[in-house]
Amino acid sequence: MKNCSISSLVEGARLIVSTPSPEEKVALAYQTAELWFKRKLSIHRASLEKPMPDRPGRPAKPQLLAPRDMPKRAIGGTSGKLALLHSLAHIELNAIDLTWDLIGRFWREPLPRSYYDDWVQVGLEEAKHYSMLSKHLAGLGHKYGDLPAHDGLWQAAQSTGKDMMGRLAIIPLVLEARGLDITPPMIEKAYKSGDAETAKILEVIYRDEKGHVAYGAKWFRFMCDRHGQHPESTFQKLVRKHFKGPLKPPFNDRARSESGLTPGFYRPLIKLV
Repeated sequence: MKNCSISSLVEGARLIVSTPSPEEKVALAYQTAELWFKRKLSIHRASLEKPMPDRPGRPAKPQLLAPRDMPKRAIGGTSGKLALLHSLAHIELNAIDLTWDLIGRFWREPLPRSYYDDWVQVGLEEAKHYSMLSKHLAGLGHKYGDLPAHDGLWQAAQSTGKDMMGRLAIIPLVLEARGLDITPPMIEKAYKSGDAETAKILEVIYRDEKGHVAYGAKWFRFMCDRHGQHPESTFQKLVRKHFKGPLKPPFNDRARSESGLTPGFYRPLIKLV
């Protein structure tokens, strides 16, 4: 892919989310992040900015199914391992779009430059995660798109498309935080099955996810302070509004708390109906 001429961070975010090819999406994320951290991009050029797309660009494959129709995932066994890796790649591809959409959609909100520094770093890391998983799949003779995937992750983005605090609550503090709960057992199972390569990839993802949740907690609290709202009760209200179903234990309370997401935020939502 040739380098695109990107005039602002918001335009780069729109291009990333709009691009159908996962490989081009990743390349654009790297390019935009590099330009941003070298201070070669403005945040926006208001007269030129186009709206963010309602849906991200996607390749022709994978086929999108309802979650109940998805193949079973597992560390052990060839088919289960492939299903797990493919599912994780799909999650990370969605994470690229969700993060860059957060950057590009809410630029009219007055925010410090450090807000964008944090989320561009997250967007860069999500692109890295997808690349690692895609390369691992290729080493096994497969690629993203070979198996079906589900479309549930983008529903959270659609629900919070006009609500920045709702987006911060749902994406990093519900969806990414769930990764802190489920990834350590997957790492342990991978090592026990002799699959050190998958385990090491999961370790990188887990380490980075802690930072992503920490950024979410930091900026959610920032927005609550700005609007004079109590963080825990506001979080619970937004989750009830935008997230379908209960928050399910077990929780990795230690990792969540280390990232600034203390039990008072999420434990009252366990019995949510």
